[in-house]
Order: sequence, then structure tokens, then C-alpha cells
Amino acid sequence: MTLDLLKFYEAMDPTKPLAVENPDDKKYYIDLSSVRGSNLIQELKDKITFFSRGKPTCQMFTGHIGCGKSTELLVLKAQLEQENFHVVYFESSQYLEMGDVDVSDILLAIARQVSESMTNLDKIEIEQPKTLNSLLRGAARLLQTEIELSAQASLPGIGKVAASTEGEFSIAAGIPGVGQLNASHDDGFSLVALGIGKITARAKNSPELRSKLREYLEPRTKGIIDAINQELLVAAQAKLKQQGKKGLVVIVDNLDRVESVKKPTGRTQPEYLFVDRGEQLRQLGCHVVYTMPLGLIFSNEYGRLTERFGIDPKVLPMVPVRLREGSECDAGMALLRQMVLARAFPDKSPQQRLDLIGEVFDHGDTLDRLCCVSGGHVRELLRLLNEWIEQERKLPLSHKGLEHVIRARRNQMKLAIDEDEWHLLRQVQKRKQVRGDGAYQILIRSRFVYEYRDNQGSWFDINPILIEAEEF
Repeated sequence: MTLDLLKFYEAMDPTKPLAVENPDDKKYYIDLSSVRGSNLIQELKDKITFFSRGKPTCQMFTGHIGCGKSTELLVLKAQLEQENFHVVYFESSQYLEMGDVDVSDILLAIARQVSESMTNLDKIEIEQPKTLNSLLRGAARLLQTEIELSAQASLPGIGKVAASTEGEFSIAAGIPGVGQLNASHDDGFSLVALGIGKITARAKNSPELRSKLREYLEPRTKGIIDAINQELLVAAQAKLKQQGKKGLVVIVDNLDRVESVKKPTGRTQPEYLFVDRGEQLRQLGCHVVYTMPLGLIFSNEYGRLTERFGIDPKVLPMVPVRLREGSECDAGMALLRQMVLARAFPDKSPQQRLDLIGEVFDHGDTLDRLCCVSGGHVRELLRLLNEWIEQERKLPLSHKGLEHVIRARRNQMKLAIDEDEWHLLRQVQKRKQVRGDGAYQILIRSRFVYEYRDNQGSWFDINPILIEAEEF
């Protein structure tokens, strides 16, 4: 058979998680849980479907950026929907400025996504939420005032904020970036979705407006939580149960990407959000799954983190290509081969795919080299393969071309490593362990060190691309 190179290239897109509810994506999906130490998605699901006893749950999910969390969370979404739950999944990075996030931003993003999800369901309506409506009116007035002040009256046509009857408001279309809000004839879900969407979109693109809006919202955080719970979530879940649904689950992806910048208090943004304000994040009256930065696992604040959420975060490790003692991990390598070959031959059986390796690679050892040097990092493997295809533009892909891509990637990574970090990397290579100080967190965040799990627990190793550097 002849493999379409461009179609294969598109199937290897490292930026696109697999949505297994899509039949085409489902053909590409390979379950890697058997070599990752445990089935974390099953554990997250069981907490919601079996152990919750009808009470809201809040869970944390983390791992290296690019290790496959989004794909696994979409698997969780599909499985929960099969269990008759209504699931709201969204990527927080689409709605938040990841270098400057506060709890109120996250809460409003959740309220918006839940509201939009409800408006897409037939016959799901609620009364207009008075408290949330009032908060949005106040935020709209603030944005209007700040825009007028910054424009110094030089922008013609800036409208006024007009409050109408209780539960209704509109913003004149002349406000740049905010536009028209007129929800007087819409149900409550539509109002919240539209209002939050317009206001937060404008604030996201302006640090000044974001700061002013936050000054308004942060002292009202408890009121926001109460309003979301009482005016949105209680009503939504009651309506969902009328439709035979078992409950509402919100999955907030990409919060692991919040930048580790310092807040004015001196705390890093992840510590501030998940430790200092973690108690508020877990107060929503529905099942919530948050992703969080992996570095918090190695922080001195980890104990306080688990106290805030009352549960240990689930950590998605790499797919092992080698065992702790250094020998090849046959099971991990076998699954990675299938992950690559399934993108080329999605309709073939696992054995048929292996028989067709020669259609894609000049030798089976070349595929093994790709899998091994990826370190079991899913996105890194896809990225290397994409760059390899871009370089050669023909099949079968050659071993020589792969080595060129590996050298280029290694040289690029080495530019970011100083001598102290090389010393730390040598210690990791020797001990297979990572201590909880800031320097090691940098190595993990930079993906210079990968975490693996086996029946003895966690262990760590150097990114295989770096192991071949002359510094070792």
C-alpha cells in the first residue's frame, strides 16, 4: 500500500490532543496506562462515579507539559459521558492570560463555560441570576469608565452603561472590544455566558484593565463563588437531573501552564493559586478536575497543597523506554511503536502495522531509535517525527535524517543549560531521584528531566536527547 505522506504528517500534529469521541481520533489512540504505573483516568473517574456518594469532588491532575494529559482528560470526558454525566471540558489558556491569573479569573471562566454548555442543551433554562448579573453590571461600568479615562475623550462614540430593570443590563456597542450586551430576553445561562465572555475578553488583552477588574472582583470572591453555586450550578444540576443526567463535571485543562512568575507578595503564581487560594478553588458545587503545574509536586508547599484540596494530585508520568536499572522496557517500547504506526495505519491491526514498518521507516531499528530518544514523552516524539518529515519529505524516512533532527534538538536544548544545571543533571543520572528544591524544579519544567513510575514508585532520568551530549 502507498502511504500519504502529508496525511501522515497531519496525523502526527504535536499540538493537537486526541478527542476519542471522534471516530477518527479514536483509531489513533493507544492506551498507555499499563506501563505508566496505574490507570489514573480510571481513578479520577471512580472518584466521581463511585466514591463521591453524591457530593461534589475536586481533583488535581498534573504531569510534564506535552506528556498526554489533554488526551487522557478527553478520554475521561468520553467515559463520564458514557456514564451519563454532563461534562464541560475547556482549555483555560484560551480564556486566561497565563502569565497573570487570579482565582476570580478561573471562577468566571468556569461560570462562562458551564453557562455556554447549558445553552446548547434543549429546554435547559434558568431565571436570570441576580447576584451574578449585578457583578457583571459593576464590572461593565468599571471597564467603561477605564476606557473613557484612557481615551481622554478622543474616541468618538463611546457609549454609556445603562442599567435597566433588575436582572437586565446592556453595554453600548461603542465600547472597544466589549461590544453589545443585551440579555433582557435571554435565559440566565445565555446572560452569564455572553456577559462574562465580553468582559473578560476585553480585560485579557489589557494588563491595565485586567488589574482594575481584578481590584473589583477579588474582594467579592466569596460572593462570586456563592452566586455561581446557588444561581448557576444548583439550577443547572437540577435541570440536568430532569433530563436523566447523573451530575455535572467540569474539567479545567491547561492550568498547568500558568507561568511561575512572582506575585507582589513574593509567592509564585502556582503557589498563590493552588496553595494560598486552593480552598476557594475547591468550593464549587459540582465535580471539578483541575490541571496544575508539575513543579508543585516538588515544592516545600506540597503538604499545604494536599491539605487545601484534601487529596493527592494524580501525576501522569512518561511512558518508560528503559527500566530503572537501565535495560530496555519492552512493554513501553511496544506501545510507542503502535502509537506511531497507528497514525500511519489506523485501520490495521497491531501486527499488520508492524509488518508495514518498511512503508514508513528504512528499518525497524530506526523507529526504535525514535521511540527511545523521545524518552516516552508523547509530544516530543510527535515533534521529532514532524521535523523529520519536514526535512526529508519522502518515505521511507531514513536513519540519517533522524540523527540530524536529534543533533539539532540536542544543540538547541544545550543552549539553555548552565554549568550548575549540568552538575544537577549528572546527579539525577546517577541517583535516579530529584530533590524538592527550586533548581530541580527548573530542570523538570524545562523537560531536561523526566519522571517515570513503576511498582517501586517514582524515579527520574535525563531526557535521552541530552544523555548523548559530550557534557556527560
